[in-house]
Amino acid sequence: MIRFKPGAPRGVPPRFLSRLSPLVLPTAWGAVAVAYRLACPLARDDALGARLISSAVLCAVGTGIVLHVRRRMLREVRHARRIAEAAQSVLLRPPPPRVEGLAVAADHLSADPGARIGGDLYEVTATEHGVRAVIGDVRGHGLGAVRTGAAVLGSFREAAHDEKTLAGVLRRLERAMDRHLRERADGDHPAPDGAPAAEEFVTVLLLEIDPDGEVHALNCGHPWPYRLTGTGAEPLARADPLPPLGLFPLPGDLPTAACGRLLPGDTLVLHTDGAEEARDADGRFLPLRDVLTEAARDRPGTPQAVLRTVLTALLDHSAGPPKDDVALLILRNERCSPPTRPTRGTSRSATADR
Repeated sequence: MIRFKPGAPRGVPPRFLSRLSPLVLPTAWGAVAVAYRLACPLARDDALGARLISSAVLCAVGTGIVLHVRRRMLREVRHARRIAEAAQSVLLRPPPPRVEGLAVAADHLSADPGARIGGDLYEVTATEHGVRAVIGDVRGHGLGAVRTGAAVLGSFREAAHDEKTLAGVLRRLERAMDRHLRERADGDHPAPDGAPAAEEFVTVLLLEIDPDGEVHALNCGHPWPYRLTGTGAEPLARADPLPPLGLFPLPGDLPTAACGRLLPGDTLVLHTDGAEEARDADGRFLPLRDVLTEAARDRPGTPQAVLRTVLTALLDHSAGPPKDDVALLILRNERCSPPTRPTRGTSRSATADR
């Protein structure tokens, strides 16, 4: 036996009724206006008073329709914002405040007005191989960049725990990027901005921080992070980076760069190029190193304080929202003393992975 919900017309799908419900109130207001025009004698009276009354009635009807549409649009905007916040929490998850003795803070500014996510990506996680972090910047911004960033970031979250070396992690990211570009080229997931797959690439910086503070890195076309030592800010390394993922195949050998030790109290500031390339009204770039030098001398030098200093300087310098996506990931060593470094039997090169 077929049962119908009370109050629902038989034979009418509930989904159809839900689509019609927003039209009920505007239709009712329109019916009131038509009924007034056809049935009320004042609507056909040419006297000044009658015309004023008719105008007031039509104005009230129009106002009611506009207010109804406005309320519905605001509900849709709030719903879309909740969806965007949920997507951001999945793609760019807020990092934990502490990861294996490292204090962490991060933030992201999207270049798209009203957007919560863009083409920048970051993640930090504790693994049996040490604390591993990634920061990256996809070409362009918008939904196409979000898809590319999701492919790379999803691969890192698995590879960071599975691979013994940073070179192995980077190989996994390269394969994930290749799969994504093949799907784009086949037309399964075209970019909304129409950019061809051949022009898609992402810069990536991988870091590994050992328990004793030793830092190792692999850089694919990304800006080097800054190390804050309390007296100033200096680049973590000056080695020439590898090409970004997606442009050219990576070389067969991927030796990591030894970047020294992150001593207790030292801070690493990982960033995308949107932070350094923010311009003021005269076209001058943000002096990020000077900003970080001042932040290094301030106390307390917590990651949250450094993050606030950089974001405030960036927004003041650019006099408004950034023209490019900006991502910042701050790591501060708050370990009391460096523990004994575990013995490793694996090499930090791609040779060990082949």
